[in-house]
Amino acid sequence: MKLADVQKKLKKIKSQGFVPSSRKGPTGIGHTLETLMGLSENNIPLPDFGDVELKATRTNSQSMITLFTFNKRAWKMDPLEAIKRYGSKDKNGRLGLYYTMSIKPNGAGLFLYVDNNQVEVRHVDGTVIVSWSLLSICEVFEKKVKNVLLVKAQSEMRDNVEFFYFDRAKLLTGGKTVEILKSKFENEQLLVDLRLHDNGTSARNHGTGFRVYERELEDLYERVEEIII
Repeated sequence: MKLADVQKKLKKIKSQGFVPSSRKGPTGIGHTLETLMGLSENNIPLPDFGDVELKATRTNSQSMITLFTFNKRAWKMDPLEAIKRYGSKDKNGRLGLYYTMSIKPNGAGLFLYVDNNQVEVRHVDGTVIVSWSLLSICEVFEKKVKNVLLVKAQSEMRDNVEFFYFDRAKLLTGGKTVEILKSKFENEQLLVDLRLHDNGTSARNHGTGFRVYERELEDLYERVEEIII
């Protein structure tokens, strides 16, 4: 599907006004837009439209959005051991590592260590739990979200159901280098979500997410172009 075709679809969606969310919770906006666009939900590390990834956010949102997930060969400590050492119980009573990591240590003593070559989840005692090269992160960024079509929606609740009015779109392009990504981690504009729990005999990993606040997504890119819909 070419960008012009996507633009036509978005105009049609906008003409529908407020539409009910197809799913409850924070991910409802993305799932609703994908459904209206005729896309199937996927977690593969490739863009939705050729070299453009579709992202949806609520206007004036304070939430975070996942750019991509990346675990490949990153864990330096056995994940189950890491859970047992540093984990906490979730609302279901499971021991897990459900932490949003930044350069400031959290209550478990875990933080993001960043230098010129790598990003690591470390404990304050120096133990390295997970490690990615900045180059590999940059490569995944280029593969998955090099260009983003950002669609924004007004949101309102009606009888405990969220409704969206998709009324604006922007094309975000350019600006990603190892040096830029390093600065984004250091400035806490890029964060890392650990999402795994003890599954009895192993760790159940839902994918380590590289995330950004929705309000700061545009700041990751060199060029921001308004798309008329």
